[in-house]
Amino acid sequence: MAHSQSRSGRWQPWVEHARNVAGMAGAFAAPFDGAAIAHRVGLLHDAGKLFDRWQDKLARVAAAGGAVRIDHKALGAEMVRTAGYGKIAAVVLGHHGGLVDGSRVRGLIGKLLGENPDEAAAEATVRRLLPELADSAPGAIPPAWVEDPLVGELGVRMVFSALCDADHLDTAAHFADEEAPRVRPDSDFCLLADHFAAARARYLAARAPTRMDAAREAVYQHCMDAALSEQGIFRLGVPTGYAKTLGAAGFALRHAAQHGLRRVVMAVPFLTITEQNAAVLRGLLDGAAPAPVVLEHHSGVDLDAAGRQARLASENWDAPVVVTTFVRLFESLLGRKPSVVRRLHRLARSVIVLDEVQALPATMLLPILDVLRILVQHFGVTVLLCSATQPDFWHLSPFRQLPATDVVPDLAALPPGRQRTRFRWRTQGDLTLADVAAETASGGSVLVVVNTTADARTVFDAWSGMPGVDSVWHLSTRMCPEHRRRVLVEVRRRLSCGLPVRLVATQLIEAGVDVDFPVVWRAFAPADSHVQVAGRADREGTLADGGEVVIFSAVDASQPPTYRMLLAATRRHCGPDSTAPDDPDSRVTPDDPAALIRYYHEIYDNLNLEDAASVGQRIQRARRGWQFETVTDGPQQGGRRDRSAAFRLIDDDGLAVVTPQAAVDEATRTSLHEAIVRVRAHPTRDDLRLLHPYTTTLHPSALRAAGVTALLRPVLGQLAPGGLAEWVGAYDASTGMSVDTKVEEFVL
Repeated sequence: MAHSQSRSGRWQPWVEHARNVAGMAGAFAAPFDGAAIAHRVGLLHDAGKLFDRWQDKLARVAAAGGAVRIDHKALGAEMVRTAGYGKIAAVVLGHHGGLVDGSRVRGLIGKLLGENPDEAAAEATVRRLLPELADSAPGAIPPAWVEDPLVGELGVRMVFSALCDADHLDTAAHFADEEAPRVRPDSDFCLLADHFAAARARYLAARAPTRMDAAREAVYQHCMDAALSEQGIFRLGVPTGYAKTLGAAGFALRHAAQHGLRRVVMAVPFLTITEQNAAVLRGLLDGAAPAPVVLEHHSGVDLDAAGRQARLASENWDAPVVVTTFVRLFESLLGRKPSVVRRLHRLARSVIVLDEVQALPATMLLPILDVLRILVQHFGVTVLLCSATQPDFWHLSPFRQLPATDVVPDLAALPPGRQRTRFRWRTQGDLTLADVAAETASGGSVLVVVNTTADARTVFDAWSGMPGVDSVWHLSTRMCPEHRRRVLVEVRRRLSCGLPVRLVATQLIEAGVDVDFPVVWRAFAPADSHVQVAGRADREGTLADGGEVVIFSAVDASQPPTYRMLLAATRRHCGPDSTAPDDPDSRVTPDDPAALIRYYHEIYDNLNLEDAASVGQRIQRARRGWQFETVTDGPQQGGRRDRSAAFRLIDDDGLAVVTPQAAVDEATRTSLHEAIVRVRAHPTRDDLRLLHPYTTTLHPSALRAAGVTALLRPVLGQLAPGGLAEWVGAYDASTGMSVDTKVEEFVL
């Protein structure tokens, strides 16, 4: 047997599970020429379950639902290895615990097989039950995987993904007594693209005209034209407010239809943009197919650490359009755990849109850009890089020889949009956050963007304590996505009606969020942040003189430690210490394209990204050696893994926290509480998706604050980064969870 009793008491025969997984894994791997390998590893992944001692133990623990805890992976791994696949055997060896370093594969197989003396008998049983093993030779490894170890490394990850997803799906179907695993067929992107275009036209027709319409329409038409081009790398670099999201989505859908691609994945740096983009796309694609078209995924729960049932419920991106975060996308590409990697195979023959691409962490750019290069050159992927502050990635080695297509080849030829934003500097003197609150409390609507949740709360509390000041709003990651969505809906409504709004937010609002204020105050930040936040000022081009952006420094403001070098470069190139080349008495404005390029080059060079000792280069060397643990967890040093040299988009993982209190009605709160109870007992992907809009992330620094853990109840895993917890403390209707946080890091 492969698995014990399902809900109805049915046991799953070993042969049934092996062939089900092999069939699905082969189908999943077909788009990247890995079908034969994936089919073979699918047949053999559970070969060790045919050891007599494994079967005996299963019979003893099944009634209580216990784990067998006898290795069942090594036999299949050895059969894969000796069939000519070598270190690809890591796929079988890691299908529960995760991919291991290639250098450890053979030794680990030998060690585990040494614990099972009846290896020959079990292998004979495998071959008797699966005569197809003798009837067909193992499929050849694609030549590019052999010629370039970096291509082979990603190929192994893809096969691992196909195996894990197939294994999880078949196992979940068995325990749920489903006739077959739930696998969604590929969507008709011609239909989706046409539906999107028609819905967009209706949406625009219902809106009041603005001065930006002609420019936005021109950008959209450029996107439609570029979508008919051959696959590759594309850049969409237009100013803020030019409707990049709709243009990028239209490009991706039409390009997928043009080339018969299978999926569109839109990844962004901040949760606020994930929520906004998913809502926009749902509105334009609802009704285009019987099942929901758009999947929003940003959960950071470590389902591998939460047990078998949790692993089975992990997200696999089985939807035609996926909206996710950079963290979730690149942890899939360069992670090693089954629940994280199982969705990776969905990227083959897809369009990946990276929105606000300037927010990718510079220290990780070498492996990020290299894996994107390989996806484009060897796995049928098209990548679209979107940003109003387009970084010069071609300054770095992975992209240096890579051709790219600019979606809008001549920005100067676009119809005129809104007036150029006016920048004003308040970076001298002894300004405080209280002064900022006082200066922005009167007059019309204003947006204040600061660098930390603590500073946002300081400004909000100052406003709230001022007599006669109303219409005060707050946005930060202490609020769950659904709460933030409601705030933005109300803020937009008031702005559209000409009603006053005072909104303070962290950096989650500055890139891509569709709000339109006449005046924006921005705490001094890296150069790209100044340009991005300017896109929230006079976004619709309604002001004769354009919007105003005040860049300020407050003596009591805080900032992430990673900002130090970025702020120094900003001051020199497009900040208070800069000098315009044609006017020594003028500063360079932050939106000067040439200054931004100089800024990016200085950052890349100062970080020594190409140096052999850099973290990115060390990760690249580990990738070439198929050292999967080293890439994800860091190299071995003194018996421990050095996490500082591992691939990480964020410095510290956080604890995912569900906040039912954020629901606006009792019925929703009740359904959330019921889902939490079900997830604790038997997590499913549907229930986890239900909790997503009410789940936010606590940074480790917040978990260390006095009394915080007493207000958390475990749902999955521990009260630690990677877990899922329920918040049982107070939830403020304005500011969300009340915890004393230090720094708001990169959004999780």
